Parts: sequence; structure tokens; C-alpha cells
Amino acid sequence: MRFARFVHAGGVSFGVVEGDASGLTIAEIGSLPFEEVRFTGQRWALADVRLLAPIFSSKVIGVGRNYADHAAEFGNEVPKEPLIFIKPSTSVIGPNDAIRLPPQSQRVEEEGELAVVIGATGARRLDRAGAEKAIFGYTIGNDVTARDLQRSDPQWTRAKGFDSFCPIGPWIVTGLDVSDLEIRAEVGRNPEALETVQLGRTKDMVFDVPTLVSYVSHVMTLLPGDIILTGTPAGVAQITPGDTVSVSIQGIGELRNPVVSLD
Repeated sequence: MRFARFVHAGGVSFGVVEGDASGLTIAEIGSLPFEEVRFTGQRWALADVRLLAPIFSSKVIGVGRNYADHAAEFGNEVPKEPLIFIKPSTSVIGPNDAIRLPPQSQRVEEEGELAVVIGATGARRLDRAGAEKAIFGYTIGNDVTARDLQRSDPQWTRAKGFDSFCPIGPWIVTGLDVSDLEIRAEVGRNPEALETVQLGRTKDMVFDVPTLVSYVSHVMTLLPGDIILTGTPAGVAQITPGDTVSVSIQGIGELRNPVVSLD
């Protein structure tokens, strides 16, 4: 199933996205996605609503250098265990929301990533099998990074944590095998003719999804709705005001965001 959070004439709701590219609709549910799905009977064409980030998260955990080619493009070794960091919940935005470039940075880059959404039971000190059961579904993330600040600061909080630096969406997909999916990121001034800058596959992760969930759960309790960004392939590109960034993952869809200056 595909679960989304959206704005309609009556307010904000969760819903199930149905149909295909020729005619997507969204059916409102009167529950959280983790709970038993209860349809309200209300339905809209997807084009008539505005999608938001698909879930509330107490925190977003990023994973650095989880693709060998990305580590190599910056001259780094592959870590011996997952390299994790936190992006604040205030960095999260939804589909079509603007990535706002702060004046503190002269080089901001996109990072297209598979995002894991933790389910209703949460995750605390789980083994691999327990970690797999704790996963609710998957969405697309963009770990926007102020690269110059990442290089200058002794830790990554500022470089990764600006408001709008974590686009998530367009929806959460459940029941998806993510062991070998294509990840593609595109950037450009013309939204109809973007340039591919990243092209990778999830099978090339250094640490796979259950390993990451288990590892993080032994560091911090993961609450329902928390997100783990699983790392990015090589090819990250600078983004500038006027650009559009698109991240697409096979079996999930596409996450698009315009880029603007904060000034």
C-alpha cells in the first residue's frame, strides 16, 4: 500500500494512494497508517490535493558513506560500522516544498536516498530479525548537505540540519523488497529536462537495511514514524536557486523539490 499525508479543502488527513499514473486517487483514512486502516469514504484525485511529508518523525537518522563509490568520491574509506548522524525534525519538508539555501554556505548538494520508516512497535535493541519486523515501509529522502560546512565543522549537525534540508515523500510504500532497487537523482533549471547526476542500486549498500535498523536501535530508541536515511550513491551535485531536484526510487515513485535562496 501507499500511504500519504495531504491537505484538502477540509484540513489535513492521511490516505491511501490508489491507481496508476493514468489516474491516481487518494482515499482518506480515519487512522494513522500504522493502525488498522479505516476508510472514511472520502476520496480525491491526487491532482486536487497537496501532499505533505508522509509521516511525523521525532527524529531522522542519517547514515554516512554507506555506498563505497560515494565514500571514494570524497577520498574516504568505507566505515567498519555504520556512521550515523541526526537530522532534526525541523529539517523535514514534503514533495514540492522548497529547499531553502542558507547564506552561511557557498556549496549545498543533494543526496538521494532510500528512507526507512519505523512502525508502530518502534525499535529498541533489536536483532536483525526484530529489526525487519519493526520496519513499516519505505519512502524517498534527500539528505541535503552544506558540503563546505561539513568539511569545516568537526561534526555534521550544522551542515545537515538547516530547515528544509530533509525532503521526504511522496508517500510510504509497504511490503516492498528493497534489496536491489534503482536510485536516480536529477538536477536542472528546466523541470522538463533534468540532468541525471546520481544513478545507483540499493544492493550496493555497505550495510543493508536490517543491519542499519538493528545498529541504530542499539544506540537510541526508535519511535513510530522515525526515519533512517540509508546513504547515497556517488554523483552528488551542487544545487543552486532556480534548480529543481528530483529523486526517484524504483517501486516507490518520485520526490521533486524546487531550490530557492533563503535571502
